[in-house]
Amino acid sequence: MKFGVIVFPGSNCDHDAYHVLSKHVGQPVDFVWHKQTDLSGYDALVVPGGFSYGDYLRAGALARFSPVMNAVKDFAASGKFVFGVCNGFQILCEAGLLPGALMRNKNLHFVCKHVNIRVENGSTPYTSELETGEVLSIPIAHAEGNYVCDDATYAELESNNQIIFRYCDANGAITEAANPNGARSNIAGICNAAGNVLGMMPHPERACEELLGSNDGRDIFRSLTKAIAEK
Repeated sequence: MKFGVIVFPGSNCDHDAYHVLSKHVGQPVDFVWHKQTDLSGYDALVVPGGFSYGDYLRAGALARFSPVMNAVKDFAASGKFVFGVCNGFQILCEAGLLPGALMRNKNLHFVCKHVNIRVENGSTPYTSELETGEVLSIPIAHAEGNYVCDDATYAELESNNQIIFRYCDANGAITEAANPNGARSNIAGICNAAGNVLGMMPHPERACEELLGSNDGRDIFRSLTKAIAEK
């Protein structure tokens, strides 16, 4: 089993993801430069957070044209796992690997704090070590986390159980007050129809050690590792 963490100019959470995968999950992992196109040696890819290309135009809009992204599309189409976090989520939407788009936060401010998210689907490759309805404390750090989509896309996401995480309060209630960025229906993370591509705005790689305030993100990575082993 081997993971790859893609590095774009401006990525800044790549080392966080590398640390979690190598130290907490205990699996081999490489950094993958954005010009690399051979991904055949990997079982899963992480598209990390940061500010790829300085978020010029809009977050993820330039990164989608990096040479690695065509290879990522083929990688995902083959059934292998692709996990995008924060800027990685934005890139996956821009590249068409996930539906919808991420816009500026409703309050137009950068938001950085711990939030609560509720697991909406505990039977995906990324949530098998969690329970549906479980509440996780995970930090966010973004200015463009406002997930939007049209009504038809939203209906499809709901009917296919592709909404994986929603922002909630400490008791698991989905409320407007618990929504930090104005995302539609408090959406914090979605997967593709096949279930092998996940994008989420909160940073689970920053919530894998109690010293940092929470280790609730660790089981997301453990779930993915289990899915790879079973596959």
